[in-house]
Amino acid sequence: MELAGIYVPLITPFAADGSVALDALEKLAHEVLDAGAAGLVALGTTGEPAALSAEERRAVIDACAAVCAGRGAQLIVGAHGGDTRATAEALAELGARVPRAAAALVTVPAFLRPGEAGTVAHFRALAEASPLPLVVYHIPYRTGQQLSAAALCEIAALDGVVGVKYATGGLDQAAVELLAAGPEGFAVLSGEDAFVPAMLALGAAGGILAAAHLATGRFVELAEAWRAGDVDRARALGHRLTGLALAAFAEPNPTVVKGVLHAQGRIPTPDVRPPLLPAGRAQVDAALALASGLDQQGGS
Repeated sequence: MELAGIYVPLITPFAADGSVALDALEKLAHEVLDAGAAGLVALGTTGEPAALSAEERRAVIDACAAVCAGRGAQLIVGAHGGDTRATAEALAELGARVPRAAAALVTVPAFLRPGEAGTVAHFRALAEASPLPLVVYHIPYRTGQQLSAAALCEIAALDGVVGVKYATGGLDQAAVELLAAGPEGFAVLSGEDAFVPAMLALGAAGGILAAAHLATGRFVELAEAWRAGDVDRARALGHRLTGLALAAFAEPNPTVVKGVLHAQGRIPTPDVRPPLLPAGRAQVDAALALASGLDQQGGS
């Protein structure tokens, strides 16, 4: 199995009555796959999984799995648990529900900050027990746990660990070292939308990008341009997509993305669940204008 290309971590759309709008979710899934996405991520942070009931999470997984199965696309699913045992149980349940999922996305242990040795031990235990391959979600500004390149490489070498969603808030030394020294077949996927051009230029396999809801085809084109060595096209497109990415994260994710998708008529409401609040009109309008401009300018 190879993880490569642009993956869209789907938002969870809500109907006017507050329920999950599964029809809109399925339509959105088809749209991003039509535009060239390699696959979907269900129940990533962008999907507000902590605000969903267990029944709603299962419904979201089932909807995304059905679309990916019908389209021959890869599905990555977020697995959540407060400690190693709970996460292993979530992985077991996930494997039973979607045995053909490409991978499970698992965050570095949050809040506890077990240190690098504890984090490596955590992923070693999960990799040994999990029925699905693992993608490590490294996002220290949410988890409170920073990892060195050495620790990441140790985790990457574990059987059953196939990639990392790398989201440290920038392009740092550990990312450069990991891209240079990571084992063959291990996918480094950028989780920072604004830094994906730089990560692709350094050899990242792709990205898991919330902003790709708004310009899926352009992000796919960016990845393909770097893969083909078309530096001029990749650099010019990357600059424009960075602007869109920054606008999409002007307020807490996924509020701006949902606002734009609603303005485009692609989801029934822009609603998010508390403690998130809907994005401001100015921020939504700014991101919408940038997304529309990309469509008008085409791919060059």
